[in-house]
Amino acid sequence: MSDEIKNVNTAGHGDYERRDISAKGIFYFLIGLTLAMVLVYFVVDGLYHYLNKRFEAQQTPVSPLVTNAPQDTRHIPPQYKDNEYEKYLKQGFPAPQLEVNERTELNDERLREENTLSTYDYVDKNGSTVRIPIERAMDLIVQRGLPVRGQSAIHMLAPAKPPSENKKGSKK
Repeated sequence: MSDEIKNVNTAGHGDYERRDISAKGIFYFLIGLTLAMVLVYFVVDGLYHYLNKRFEAQQTPVSPLVTNAPQDTRHIPPQYKDNEYEKYLKQGFPAPQLEVNERTELNDERLREENTLSTYDYVDKNGSTVRIPIERAMDLIVQRGLPVRGQSAIHMLAPAKPPSENKKGSKK
């Protein structure tokens, strides 16, 4: 066995690249990349302008039920400030409207329900029907008891005559 090292590459140099990439090549690549980005920007911008014009040309007419519809509903008109968005929606769009803020609307609904269930109020003033809180209604039921049917109602619901003993298949 021999300890002699033999190179596999017979071209006379080692097995790594002897040339580095030139600075001029990097510079041309960056210029080409910049030009490509500018070209793509203008192509996409032109495409969006074309689609926007096409969208406006094919827009369906506004419903006759809408009295004060703005031309473009994608942007808030300048007379409304950022915090008057809900006011703009209520004035600019017919009912039914989409929810603006689900959490606050749900909390408002729960507060209305809680108020309805826990306060006194008239249901019908002319008919003198009132609404009382649930806790008070439960206390009144405990004091007075549940309403019970009278004896005459029980007799009216009972069958008139007992069922016949002569049923089919029975033996005497």
